[in-house]
Amino acid sequence: MVRGIAMERRVRSDREDRIRYRAVPSGFGPTSAGERLRARARAIAWASRVADDPATVYLDTETTGLGRDAEVIELAVVGADGRILLDTLVRPVGPIPADASRVHGIRDVHVAAAPDWRVIHERLCTLLEGRTVVVYNATFDRRMVAQSCGRHRLADPYPDWHCAMMAYAEFRAQPKAAGRGHGGHKPAQPGAAFGAVPGGHRAAADALACRAVVLGMAVAPLDE
Repeated sequence: MVRGIAMERRVRSDREDRIRYRAVPSGFGPTSAGERLRARARAIAWASRVADDPATVYLDTETTGLGRDAEVIELAVVGADGRILLDTLVRPVGPIPADASRVHGIRDVHVAAAPDWRVIHERLCTLLEGRTVVVYNATFDRRMVAQSCGRHRLADPYPDWHCAMMAYAEFRAQPKAAGRGHGGHKPAQPGAAFGAVPGGHRAAADALACRAVVLGMAVAPLDE
Protein backbone atom coordinates (compact mmCIF):
# COMPACT_ATOMS: atom_id res chain seq x y z
CA MET A 1 0.00 0.00 0.00
CA VAL A 2 2.83 2.41 0.89
CA ARG A 3 4.51 1.69 -2.43
CA GLY A 4 1.22 2.37 -4.24
CA ILE A 5 0.80 5.71 -2.47
CA ALA A 6 4.38 6.71 -3.34
CA MET A 7 3.80 5.79 -6.98
CA GLU A 8 0.58 7.85 -7.10
CA ARG A 9 2.37 10.86 -5.60
CA ARG A 10 5.20 10.55 -8.13
CA VAL A 11 2.77 10.37 -11.04
CA ARG A 12 0.88 13.39 -9.73
CA SER A 13 4.15 15.31 -9.35
CA ASP A 14 5.21 14.36 -12.89
CA ARG A 15 1.92 15.66 -14.27
CA GLU A 16 2.28 18.94 -12.38
CA ASP A 17 5.83 19.36 -13.74
CA ARG A 18 4.67 18.84 -17.31
CA ILE A 19 2.24 21.77 -17.27
CA ARG A 20 4.93 24.23 -16.26
CA TYR A 21 6.83 26.48 -18.57
CA ARG A 22 9.80 24.31 -17.89
CA ALA A 23 12.54 26.91 -18.36
CA VAL A 24 11.43 28.81 -15.27
CA PRO A 25 13.74 28.14 -12.30
CA SER A 26 11.99 27.64 -8.99
CA GLY A 27 11.56 30.91 -7.14
CA PHE A 28 12.73 32.95 -10.13
CA GLY A 29 12.90 36.69 -9.56
CA PRO A 30 15.29 38.73 -11.71
CA THR A 31 17.41 41.09 -9.66
CA SER A 32 19.97 42.22 -12.21
CA ALA A 33 20.12 43.27 -15.85
CA GLY A 34 21.96 40.05 -16.67
CA GLU A 35 19.29 37.88 -15.06
CA ARG A 36 16.53 39.77 -16.85
CA LEU A 37 18.31 39.27 -20.17
CA ARG A 38 18.74 35.55 -19.53
CA ALA A 39 15.08 35.26 -18.56
CA ARG A 40 14.02 36.97 -21.78
CA ALA A 41 16.33 34.72 -23.79
CA ARG A 42 14.78 31.60 -22.21
CA ALA A 43 11.28 32.79 -23.08
CA ILE A 44 12.24 33.61 -26.66
CA ALA A 45 13.94 30.23 -27.11
CA TRP A 46 10.91 28.39 -25.74
CA ALA A 47 8.51 30.39 -27.91
CA SER A 48 10.62 29.72 -31.00
CA ARG A 49 10.55 25.99 -30.36
CA VAL A 50 6.81 25.69 -29.84
CA ALA A 51 5.95 28.16 -32.61
CA ASP A 52 7.98 26.13 -35.12
CA ASP A 53 6.48 22.80 -34.04
CA PRO A 54 3.57 21.81 -36.34
CA ALA A 55 2.25 19.61 -33.53
CA THR A 56 1.66 22.61 -31.25
CA VAL A 57 -1.93 23.58 -30.47
CA TYR A 58 -3.31 26.43 -28.40
CA LEU A 59 -6.20 25.76 -26.04
CA ASP A 60 -8.59 27.88 -24.00
CA THR A 61 -11.67 27.26 -21.89
CA GLU A 62 -14.53 29.22 -20.40
CA THR A 63 -15.97 27.81 -17.21
CA THR A 64 -18.73 28.02 -14.63
CA GLY A 65 -16.27 29.42 -12.09
CA LEU A 66 -12.93 28.92 -10.40
CA GLY A 67 -13.61 26.31 -7.74
CA ARG A 68 -13.18 22.57 -7.52
CA ASP A 69 -16.74 22.05 -8.76
CA ALA A 70 -16.40 24.33 -11.81
CA GLU A 71 -17.03 22.91 -15.29
CA VAL A 72 -15.94 23.75 -18.82
CA ILE A 73 -18.73 25.41 -20.79
CA GLU A 74 -16.73 26.48 -23.84
CA LEU A 75 -13.59 24.98 -25.33
CA ALA A 76 -11.42 25.90 -28.29
CA VAL A 77 -8.29 24.39 -29.81
CA VAL A 78 -6.28 26.29 -32.43
CA GLY A 79 -3.63 24.70 -34.61
CA ALA A 80 -0.05 25.86 -35.08
CA ASP A 81 -1.08 27.50 -38.35
CA GLY A 82 -3.92 29.44 -36.73
CA ARG A 83 -6.75 27.20 -37.94
CA ILE A 84 -9.52 26.63 -35.42
CA LEU A 85 -9.62 22.87 -34.88
CA LEU A 86 -12.35 22.86 -32.25
CA ASP A 87 -14.68 25.60 -31.04
CA THR A 88 -17.70 24.48 -29.09
CA LEU A 89 -20.01 25.33 -26.24
CA VAL A 90 -20.41 22.57 -23.67
CA ARG A 91 -23.55 21.87 -21.66
CA PRO A 92 -22.57 21.59 -17.98
CA VAL A 93 -24.15 19.37 -15.36
CA GLY A 94 -25.09 22.33 -13.19
CA PRO A 95 -26.29 25.88 -13.90
CA ILE A 96 -23.94 28.69 -14.87
CA PRO A 97 -23.60 31.18 -11.98
CA ALA A 98 -24.44 34.80 -12.74
CA ASP A 99 -20.97 35.92 -11.68
CA ALA A 100 -19.37 33.69 -14.31
CA SER A 101 -21.83 34.82 -16.98
CA ARG A 102 -20.87 38.42 -16.33
CA VAL A 103 -17.27 37.56 -17.22
CA HIS A 104 -17.77 35.66 -20.48
CA GLY A 105 -21.39 36.35 -21.40
CA ILE A 106 -22.34 32.67 -21.62
CA ARG A 107 -25.65 31.81 -19.97
CA ASP A 108 -27.71 28.67 -19.48
CA VAL A 109 -29.83 29.44 -22.54
CA HIS A 110 -26.70 29.47 -24.73
CA VAL A 111 -25.60 25.96 -23.70
CA ALA A 112 -29.02 24.31 -23.43
CA ALA A 113 -28.66 22.57 -26.81
CA ALA A 114 -24.86 22.18 -26.67
CA PRO A 115 -23.21 18.75 -26.44
CA ASP A 116 -22.20 17.66 -22.97
CA TRP A 117 -18.63 16.82 -21.97
CA ARG A 118 -19.03 13.14 -22.84
CA VAL A 119 -19.57 14.06 -26.49
CA ILE A 120 -16.67 16.53 -26.57
CA HIS A 121 -14.27 14.24 -24.70
CA GLU A 122 -13.49 11.75 -27.47
CA ARG A 123 -12.79 14.45 -30.03
CA LEU A 124 -10.65 16.40 -27.56
CA CYS A 125 -8.55 13.34 -26.69
CA THR A 126 -7.94 12.69 -30.38
CA LEU A 127 -6.96 16.32 -31.01
CA LEU A 128 -4.53 16.50 -28.09
CA GLU A 129 -2.83 13.13 -28.47
CA GLY A 130 0.88 13.58 -29.06
CA ARG A 131 0.56 17.36 -29.11
CA THR A 132 2.29 20.21 -27.35
CA VAL A 133 -0.63 22.09 -25.79
CA VAL A 134 0.04 25.75 -25.01
CA VAL A 135 -2.34 27.64 -22.72
CA TYR A 136 -2.25 31.06 -21.14
CA ASN A 137 -2.30 29.83 -17.53
CA ALA A 138 -2.07 26.12 -18.21
CA THR A 139 -2.59 25.21 -14.56
CA PHE A 140 -6.12 26.63 -14.58
CA ASP A 141 -7.33 25.19 -17.89
CA ARG A 142 -5.64 21.85 -17.20
CA ARG A 143 -7.57 21.64 -13.92
CA MET A 144 -10.86 22.60 -15.56
CA VAL A 145 -10.44 19.86 -18.19
CA ALA A 146 -9.59 17.34 -15.46
CA GLN A 147 -12.61 18.35 -13.37
CA SER A 148 -15.00 18.00 -16.30
CA CYS A 149 -13.55 14.57 -17.02
CA GLY A 150 -13.91 13.60 -13.38
CA ARG A 151 -17.59 14.53 -13.30
CA HIS A 152 -18.28 12.05 -16.08
CA ARG A 153 -15.73 9.43 -14.97
CA LEU A 154 -13.79 9.82 -18.19
CA ALA A 155 -10.07 9.51 -18.77
CA ASP A 156 -8.20 12.77 -18.41
CA PRO A 157 -6.26 13.74 -21.57
CA TYR A 158 -2.54 13.76 -20.85
CA PRO A 159 -0.79 15.83 -23.51
CA ASP A 160 2.37 17.90 -23.06
CA TRP A 161 1.05 21.07 -21.39
CA HIS A 162 3.00 24.34 -21.54
CA CYS A 163 2.17 27.67 -19.92
CA ALA A 164 2.49 30.77 -22.11
CA MET A 165 1.69 32.98 -19.12
CA MET A 166 4.79 31.85 -17.27
CA ALA A 167 6.87 32.28 -20.42
CA TYR A 168 5.55 35.80 -20.92
CA ALA A 169 6.32 36.64 -17.29
CA GLU A 170 9.96 35.72 -17.94
CA PHE A 171 9.91 37.54 -21.27
CA ARG A 172 8.93 40.71 -19.40
CA ALA A 173 11.05 39.74 -16.39
CA GLN A 174 7.96 40.13 -14.20
CA PRO A 175 7.20 36.69 -12.77
CA LYS A 176 4.65 38.07 -10.28
CA ALA A 177 2.76 40.06 -12.92
CA ALA A 178 1.42 37.13 -14.90
CA GLY A 179 -2.13 37.56 -13.62
CA ARG A 180 -4.38 36.09 -10.97
CA GLY A 181 -7.89 34.75 -10.86
CA HIS A 182 -10.41 34.23 -13.60
CA GLY A 183 -9.91 37.59 -15.29
CA GLY A 184 -6.15 37.56 -14.84
CA HIS A 185 -5.49 34.33 -16.68
CA LYS A 186 -6.59 35.65 -20.09
CA PRO A 187 -3.95 36.92 -22.55
CA ALA A 188 -5.71 40.17 -23.47
CA GLN A 189 -2.97 42.64 -22.58
CA PRO A 190 -0.01 40.51 -23.77
CA GLY A 191 -1.92 39.59 -26.92
CA ALA A 192 -2.66 43.24 -27.68
CA ALA A 193 1.06 43.99 -27.28
CA PHE A 194 1.66 41.66 -30.23
CA GLY A 195 -1.23 42.93 -32.34
CA ALA A 196 -3.86 40.35 -31.41
CA VAL A 197 -7.53 41.25 -31.21
CA PRO A 198 -8.64 41.06 -27.53
CA GLY A 199 -10.29 37.72 -26.84
CA GLY A 200 -13.09 39.09 -24.67
CA HIS A 201 -13.20 35.94 -22.55
CA ARG A 202 -14.34 33.65 -25.35
CA ALA A 203 -12.40 30.47 -25.91
CA ALA A 204 -11.49 30.66 -29.61
CA ALA A 205 -10.47 34.32 -29.50
CA ASP A 206 -8.41 33.78 -26.36
CA ALA A 207 -6.69 30.72 -27.85
CA LEU A 208 -5.80 32.82 -30.89
CA ALA A 209 -4.53 35.58 -28.61
CA CYS A 210 -2.36 33.02 -26.80
CA ARG A 211 -0.90 31.96 -30.14
CA ALA A 212 -0.18 35.61 -30.97
CA VAL A 213 1.72 35.98 -27.69
CA VAL A 214 3.88 32.94 -28.47
CA LEU A 215 4.54 34.00 -32.06
CA GLY A 216 5.32 37.53 -30.92
CA MET A 217 7.85 36.34 -28.35
CA ALA A 218 9.41 33.96 -30.88
CA VAL A 219 10.51 36.81 -33.18
CA ALA A 220 11.15 39.47 -30.52
CA PRO A 221 14.61 41.01 -30.21
CA LEU A 222 16.68 39.89 -27.28
CA ASP A 223 17.72 43.36 -26.13
CA GLU A 224 14.45 45.29 -26.35
